Amino acid sequence: MSSDKIKIKDITAEKHPTTTVIKTDRFNPSEQLYVRAVKGVYQRLRQRMGSLLMLLFLGLPWITFHGRQAVLLDVNDQQFYFFGTTFWPQDLTLLALLFMIAAFALFFVTTFLGRVWCGYFCPQTVWTFIYIWFEEKLEGAANKRRRQDALPMTFNLALRKTLKHIAWIVIALITALSFVGYFIPIKTLLVEFFTWQSSAWITFWVLFFTICTYVNAGWMRSIVCIHMCPYARFQSAMFDKDSYIVGYDTRRGEKRGPRSRKANPAEQGLGDCIDCNLCVQVCPTGIDIREGMQYECINCGACVDACDQTMDKMGYEKGLISYTTEHQLAGQKTEVLRPKLIGYGSVLVAMIGLFFVLLNNIQPMGLDVIRDRTQLFKENDQGLIENTYTLKIINKFQQDTTFTLTAEGIDDIQWYGPQVITVDAGNIVSLPISLGVDPYDLKEPIINIRFVLSTGQGDEQHSLSTESRFIGKLR
Repeated sequence: MSSDKIKIKDITAEKHPTTTVIKTDRFNPSEQLYVRAVKGVYQRLRQRMGSLLMLLFLGLPWITFHGRQAVLLDVNDQQFYFFGTTFWPQDLTLLALLFMIAAFALFFVTTFLGRVWCGYFCPQTVWTFIYIWFEEKLEGAANKRRRQDALPMTFNLALRKTLKHIAWIVIALITALSFVGYFIPIKTLLVEFFTWQSSAWITFWVLFFTICTYVNAGWMRSIVCIHMCPYARFQSAMFDKDSYIVGYDTRRGEKRGPRSRKANPAEQGLGDCIDCNLCVQVCPTGIDIREGMQYECINCGACVDACDQTMDKMGYEKGLISYTTEHQLAGQKTEVLRPKLIGYGSVLVAMIGLFFVLLNNIQPMGLDVIRDRTQLFKENDQGLIENTYTLKIINKFQQDTTFTLTAEGIDDIQWYGPQVITVDAGNIVSLPISLGVDPYDLKEPIINIRFVLSTGQGDEQHSLSTESRFIGKLR
């Protein structure tokens, strides 16, 4: 009796031997990533850039200029002080232009160098690596932390974890105080906060930013990059096959597998990748770069340094994982100068030029003229036609300044009111005045005139003018 069974053939794809790796679901917020520390060229560069940014962030509020905090955004008085220059709400066009410049700079850099902003400059990355450094020093390396967390809690481990969280909270508090110090004079802030004299709102914001820093850098980390950051979602619109990314050379690395240093990988049918998985262990977002370009990659170069160290130990050429382009990985030529990059660069240069032109034209004072609309004119006891105005003088200097006022546009104008006035630093003064003109000098019923505000002498002289109207007898 013949068998009814159908013969089958096992066509399961052959798998190369791999090292044992504990997998973590990076898309699951409840899963913890144990990031392994790595040293190398790109990590030294990242650390130095992060240190420079931290130094600027923490140090700027402490710099004084002309007796005042050099960088201060005074929300209450609606003034922004920047190294001797005062910006008012009227100058917000500069702030809007600055944001546009930052956006196009991000587009330009992303098109050219990928997500280097995320890997080297983003505050989330900088603070996360600072927190990981404390974690390494107080709890041990990544593998040790993984094993410890799988075991019952001990007194020694609880003590080290407590010290870690205290360090995290201290860093978060310093961060919050420094940030709020850009809006409130930092010396006053520190004294009032630590003596329990600060207002409820100031206390709230300091504690709010402390909690945000502690949670984001200590607990959420890659969750922010993967699930919350909008830049990760729209970056693909700026990428092309000539953008520099962190990439794995599959033609050189495959077929991957472990081997001894003395073995010839070609004789074993293997590529240069020994499947050590260090590139995965050092990645702050937990991806495997060998699976191709992924939006979670922040271009920090940690996997590049880890792979280069492995290649060096094996006696292989470095660069199996490197900063490269899709065209280079495919063996084609990379076009650096291309229309999209040139377009972003041209717009960026034009906006930067416009910004400095507008910045150079900012006057350190302001003058607004409001004409009295309740009475078009009146005839005074001297027979002159008189118009009334309210002049608003803005002193943007960071010291008390004396201003001189004049009116132009009509001959023999009589000025009723003070023409020399001293305004306190950063203040606005409303000055009611009247102008009188002989009716025989009025060629038209409505004549354009110009108020001129000036101060200083010689090279230090500043002046500006504002137009208004003088109304005589209507004929």
